Amino acid sequence: MRILVLGINYWPDLTGIAPFTTGRCEYLAARGHEVTVCTGVPYYPEWRIADGYRGRLWSREQRNGVTILRNWLYVPQQVTSLQRIFHEASFFALSLQRIMFRRRPDLLMVISPPLALGLTGALISRTWRIPYVFHVEDVQPDAAADLGMLANRRILKFLYAIERLSYRRAALVSTLTEAMRRRIAAKGIDDGKVKIFAPWAQPELFAVPSTRKDGLFRRRYGLEGRFIALHSGNIGVKQGLDVVLHAARHTAAQDQIVYLIVGDGAMRGRLEAQAGTMGLSNVRFMNILPSDEYLELLAAADLCLLTQQRTVSDFVFPSKVVSALAAGRPLVASANPDSEVVNVVRQADAGFVVPAEDPAALAQAVGTLCRDEALRASRGAQGRAYAHRHWNRDRILPIMEAQLLEVRGANGSGGGRRATLTAGTVPASSEL
Repeated sequence: MRILVLGINYWPDLTGIAPFTTGRCEYLAARGHEVTVCTGVPYYPEWRIADGYRGRLWSREQRNGVTILRNWLYVPQQVTSLQRIFHEASFFALSLQRIMFRRRPDLLMVISPPLALGLTGALISRTWRIPYVFHVEDVQPDAAADLGMLANRRILKFLYAIERLSYRRAALVSTLTEAMRRRIAAKGIDDGKVKIFAPWAQPELFAVPSTRKDGLFRRRYGLEGRFIALHSGNIGVKQGLDVVLHAARHTAAQDQIVYLIVGDGAMRGRLEAQAGTMGLSNVRFMNILPSDEYLELLAAADLCLLTQQRTVSDFVFPSKVVSALAAGRPLVASANPDSEVVNVVRQADAGFVVPAEDPAALAQAVGTLCRDEALRASRGAQGRAYAHRHWNRDRILPIMEAQLLEVRGANGSGGGRRATLTAGTVPASSEL
């Protein structure tokens, strides 16, 4: 089957949507499908175009069996709502030009955000008479409205109109969790048309030692003997990381506790300045790490933090939850009680849940885990067991492939074999 994937983020971006889009594409290529991805130049989460990609309008690469078509996009220095619109619009316009004259695929898969790519999916699907799958990693209009990121009612109304069109024209709408699936279906979309393409844990995460290592990583960064409470990933608006700074002030007298904020994003500069103003010697910022060092970081951490603004509920599911639990690290979630994150932590009994934007409660949970090594070990082990059951890559990616084959089979054979697989079936052969 010839598959064209359209998404703004791809390898070598290390966080957010990119690793999962990359993993899906490379898995499908390894299964014998002809996979082409149309994407932007790498820029995330630093919001800076990576070296080697600047000044190039178009480029083409080949990696692990996947053809990668890249185009330039506008990357703002200050990420405001208006600048983000221009950023996404630039990719929408240039990517549409890039794929309009490509060879007709059997299936188009569109990754959202950006939401506007749903318009591309609808147009290309109709022009080429092929089905398209709309995969939703973030219910973007709901996020913009609930977080107050976009107050202009006319623009919000326009975004919701794009969302309706994107959902209705898609042969299948997929998303990350059951809560997100229900939210999408509640917008008037046929319940049977909305499926789950769950995130997965990289196999290497399950090999991270279950107890912390006072090894090379800690020596390299001067963290020997410290209790590390780790936030790793995007540093943006949704994360509401101010609460970590205020929790650090609550635990300032406990010299062994250090809050390590690793990553980049639109809010990092402001948070670093705020930490300096508050005189927080127990908060450290680090740049995003390559994969091997990231595993060392998890091995060195005592617990992981997941913070969200209280208005964040079930329109997003952070991948750092998957990573933390698979690595056997207890999780302290400062989040809306109705969020999927809280639901997972409670189901897994993998840590503590505290109210969103409550620094005293966050500090208390960190202090409790700092004092009780046995509790840390048991919550970490329970989280890892949950990750094994729910986010096993070898189970999740074959389910995704089966769904795509089913969509293609239901819409005509095209150039490939008509699918007879159902959602839970694992293909028995790589000859597809």
